[in-house]
Amino acid sequence: PGPLWFIRLPLLYSLTPATRPDKAICRVRLTDSRHHVTPTGAGGEILRALSLLEAGGVVAIPTDTLYGLAADAFNPAAIERVFDTKERPEGLALPLLLSGPGQLEQVADEVPRQLQAIADSFWPGAMTLIVKRNVSLPPRLTAGNSTVAVRVPDHPVPRELAGRLGRPITGTSANISGAADPATLAELRTQMGDRVDLLVTGGPQPAGTASTIVDLSGDEPRLVREGAVPFQKIEALLNIR
Repeated sequence: PGPLWFIRLPLLYSLTPATRPDKAICRVRLTDSRHHVTPTGAGGEILRALSLLEAGGVVAIPTDTLYGLAADAFNPAAIERVFDTKERPEGLALPLLLSGPGQLEQVADEVPRQLQAIADSFWPGAMTLIVKRNVSLPPRLTAGNSTVAVRVPDHPVPRELAGRLGRPITGTSANISGAADPATLAELRTQMGDRVDLLVTGGPQPAGTASTIVDLSGDEPRLVREGAVPFQKIEALLNIR
């Protein structure tokens, strides 16, 4: 069996209305985003991964859904490497993984009111939300779009890396574009072993189902992709059809 991981995550946050009357948005206020992960026998792996991310590297990591490619979301050279590593088409953006809701302010320009209900119900977890992007994000990351896809995963590895790095990391699936998503470490090594700077092998194995995607960047929520969270649950939560 792999190493055991223990996590303590006091996610005490609130979403408060912004002062702009023309926008139905909220500001995220994280009252305590500190978190601590203690991997038994794998602490050095996290430190190596962090060092590589700080240097502009690309690391393959487990998440709660699929294996992902992690890079510093604010490093244009690192973003370019993710595209090269995946052989990702030019017009596709990269989703981001956050350590907690407090990192939203770094990447989102506007946070819709519906996000509070969704975050309370599905974060951390397999729920990706599309919001208006912050202009500080590299244009390459969002493929020139005005939006960005964000998620707080229910997995200690990406949250620890984003937390220690101090900013979100990329979370695109760790496969060559068009190829199957790796379901095991062996499959991950086959696809990505010679393409990335490090494979993080510690932590729980991914569940194998992609996240659900909901677009909150428009006037009304839009269901984009049904994944681990059924659309029915979102429809019931937001009272939409």
